[in-house]
Amino acid sequence: MKKSEICAKELTDKLQSGQMTRRRFNQILSAAGVSLVAAPMMGRNALAAAEDQGTYFTWGGYDVPDLFGPYIAKHGEPPNFAAFGGSEEGLTKMRAGYVVDVSHPCNQAIPRWVASGLFQTLDTSKLSNWSDVIPELWNLEGAVVDGKPYFAPMDWGQTSVTYRTDLVDLEGKEESWGILWDERYKGRIGVLASAADTWWCAAIYAGVDFKNLSTDENVKKVAELLRKQQPLIRVYTDDTTSLEQALASGELVAAMTWNSSPVTLKDQGVPVKFANPKEGALTWVCGAMMHKDAPHPDKAHDIIDSLLSVESGVWIIDANGYGHSNRKAFDAISDERLAELGLSKTPLDILSAGKFQVPQTQEFESAMNKEFEQIKAGF
Repeated sequence: MKKSEICAKELTDKLQSGQMTRRRFNQILSAAGVSLVAAPMMGRNALAAAEDQGTYFTWGGYDVPDLFGPYIAKHGEPPNFAAFGGSEEGLTKMRAGYVVDVSHPCNQAIPRWVASGLFQTLDTSKLSNWSDVIPELWNLEGAVVDGKPYFAPMDWGQTSVTYRTDLVDLEGKEESWGILWDERYKGRIGVLASAADTWWCAAIYAGVDFKNLSTDENVKKVAELLRKQQPLIRVYTDDTTSLEQALASGELVAAMTWNSSPVTLKDQGVPVKFANPKEGALTWVCGAMMHKDAPHPDKAHDIIDSLLSVESGVWIIDANGYGHSNRKAFDAISDERLAELGLSKTPLDILSAGKFQVPQTQEFESAMNKEFEQIKAGF
């Protein structure tokens, strides 16, 4: 038996014996690059892909059966999963010829994804949950063309700083992105490896208006700030599980994360807080788009409809701390739990409180990602 098979068996045994939660099981497999279609509990051969199922191309952590109860009920098993580290990486792969049924971009990427010609409009008559989707979330810039939607919003939330309240001393000051530039914590700071988050967060700290993000002056300002930060960083990663583990152990005292990380850590009893930076948090809406050559168009709509379901919404909200696009999902969550998660039943309350991403040109996105890779490498 291979080492990877032994590890998978050990994880499954812990899950089935109650020593590990299903959510933790999902996170560990996602962090290892193994989609849940390969999990022994699903009864499918390791790493096998079912040709008769649709494929969902998404961020690591979303490749889980928890989001696909209605799909599984209809088709007997979850869709196939493929994961990317960032939506730009995903789009690049699809431009190169990788064909999937459904993928998972965020709002600032929508106009560029539509302009790529790789996606088709959605047939909302095939989406039983569409009427319950919050209109402000699907009617985003570039998402609707000639009255037809290309984008089905699913989750929304924030990127901010999760920090150890027992290890970070704010010295009586307001919470700030400056925690991630604090020389006192050199070598104990973690940052997301994708420019899709980190460049924008640095822009917030630099005081750059997102509408002017691409000017030469502002590109230079953000790049200089990120180069100043680079020697302080212990790890750049899109593996949020490793960030959470490092925060739990005290190896890191602060990290750039999404809403889900503080929820996970608090569930483990780790003293952390998800900062409300005085400069504003990064806010976003992500969702589903359907490939123009989707091999399974009907199942593609079933994938999307499952993502929009109340069942999936409850899991996204309660287990991860994200908001969801289905207004009815909030009715199943108590007001006390929503307050604990820092959420509101009115998305605009959250989205307007932070810094909402603004679509940029493909030229800027490519240049931004290239520059950030240089910065991470120490150049």
